[in-house]
Amino acid sequence: MHFMKNKTLAVWLTLVLGSLGLQRLYLTGRYDRWAWLTLFASLVGWYGVVRARTWGLDDMWSWVLIPFGGFALAATALVAIRYGLMDAAVWNARFNPQAEPEDEAGQSHGLTVLGLGASLMFGTTVLMATIAFSFQRYFEFTA
Repeated sequence: MHFMKNKTLAVWLTLVLGSLGLQRLYLTGRYDRWAWLTLFASLVGWYGVVRARTWGLDDMWSWVLIPFGGFALAATALVAIRYGLMDAAVWNARFNPQAEPEDEAGQSHGLTVLGLGASLMFGTTVLMATIAFSFQRYFEFTA
């Protein structure tokens, strides 16, 4: 018996824990290079936040490191959107190859749509905040 990967669960798992790369464990059964890259970028960003809280925003390294975390969060929201918009047949062919193309695990439901909306709002907010923060700190530094 093989474990079926549910699209709705994958969307929410990617949105909530995607910066740790845990959705990759759920979907592929292994922690691959993309999961490690996302985790690394998130940790670098969190280290920048810790530096900013410790030494203030005048610490140049903090504002160089913080955007890594922001871009990692925005990227995982984009991946959640990609998973949520994936056609059921494509989803099942990729993540449930033993299932029928229109199997229930690949179908979208109300919670999938809610996850898509949350991913869109969260990802857009984080991306715009990261860009604004980066430009503000850059221009303050060069002035």
